[in-house]
Amino acid sequence: MLIYSLKRLGVALLVAFAVSMITFALLRFSGDPAAAMAGEAATEEDISYIRTHYGFDRPLYEQYGRWLGNALQGDFGQSIYLKVPVAGVIAEKAPVTMKLGAFALTFALVLAIPLGVLAAIRPNSIFDRVALTIAVVGQALPSFFFALIMIIFFGVTLRWLPISGSASWKNFIMPSIALGYYATPAIMRLTRAGMLDVLASDYIRTARAKGLRPGVVLFKHALRNAIIPVVSLSAVQLGFMLGGSIVIETIFSLNGLGNLAWLSIQRSDFEMMQAIVLSVATFYILLTFLADLLNAFLDPRIRVG
Repeated sequence: MLIYSLKRLGVALLVAFAVSMITFALLRFSGDPAAAMAGEAATEEDISYIRTHYGFDRPLYEQYGRWLGNALQGDFGQSIYLKVPVAGVIAEKAPVTMKLGAFALTFALVLAIPLGVLAAIRPNSIFDRVALTIAVVGQALPSFFFALIMIIFFGVTLRWLPISGSASWKNFIMPSIALGYYATPAIMRLTRAGMLDVLASDYIRTARAKGLRPGVVLFKHALRNAIIPVVSLSAVQLGFMLGGSIVIETIFSLNGLGNLAWLSIQRSDFEMMQAIVLSVATFYILLTFLADLLNAFLDPRIRVG
């Protein structure tokens, strides 16, 4: 297990390094940071001074090396628009996005796994058809449109839930459902397919022949093996949720990383955008790394492979 963990950790670090390098290069190629910092009313002399003062006139690899060295120490530079350290702003906004992602994934798992198991136990039944309907609607309904429907019905018409802000847990109900429902179909289909495959295997028939209770066979033997690919998919889906939370946070006025990213794009705040992309990518890489370790714990054959 230790050797497997070290191998996966090495891969994760290489991916994080590649993401940081690509992100840095793409943002530098997308515009002139000196011109963005100087503002629209700046003269060529002002832009030239900023370019020299901040080192934007140096080769790209030198700029990247200096930025990476500072980033490894927790210094992501200063926001061009807010004029404050980027790390502090991200630390302030990240908990909101993390809460949203955790609640959304919890909603998706609580809805998808039971429906997937029921659909596998009784294929072509009413449970299977309900699961299929939920999957089709979840894939066809854009999350932003679903969010607007919930705002009109639950927020404006019934006045059950707040439609903006992040003051209490109630503010996260509709955003979490809107964001998590999009991930539900993939998790549910994978759970159903895994359960169908496992329930048809020889060791399940043997367990039933030995007289084990149906609940023990279903949850202890079948679901434990069928859930392995769901763990990896859940990590991927959570990463997608964090990366795609920009729309949901904007709709519900959640003051998290997604909303901050949208504002940073509008303001051409290169330092902030760069740190946000790297932070979300690093968290996504960490999730996949932890999912690999959990899969290896659940199935020892993965460590050997």
